[in-house]
Amino acid sequence: MRPVTLLLVKFVSCMVAFAIGLDIFFDATIVDIVSFSLAVTIISYIGDKIILPRFGNRDTIVVDFIMTYMSVWIFGSVLLDNYVQIGWGSVIAATIVTTSEVFVHRYVLGQEPAEQRNEALQTGFNPNLAFGTEFAEEEKEIRDHKEKPKEKK
Repeated sequence: MRPVTLLLVKFVSCMVAFAIGLDIFFDATIVDIVSFSLAVTIISYIGDKIILPRFGNRDTIVVDFIMTYMSVWIFGSVLLDNYVQIGWGSVIAATIVTTSEVFVHRYVLGQEPAEQRNEALQTGFNPNLAFGTEFAEEEKEIRDHKEKPKEKK
């Protein structure tokens, strides 16, 4: 999927999610919905480019839910008045955005070759950063004990 198409799909899904989560159930303006959608779309796109190839679908979806919830919670405390509105609106919107991201991620992962996907998922150990631990006894202490002269009685 081309980046423009992907951004457009994400933006439309965020618009629908925030229209349901903030406007239908609560009193939010169109400016609030567009600003939340734009912010979440950009952050989600950047997160998908970084997290999705490295960690896979499940971890990216969890990050998308937390990111959407926290962004609505943080920006909502500035723009909206009611804390109940912020709490429930962020939960509803995060759930809808996460559900749409499942389908977007399936499509994105289906478009890239399987070899590239498997190489990207094999992270965790970098042999260039591996350090070995050496175990040895100190020879100086052993020699000191052997070389001590015996005391005469």
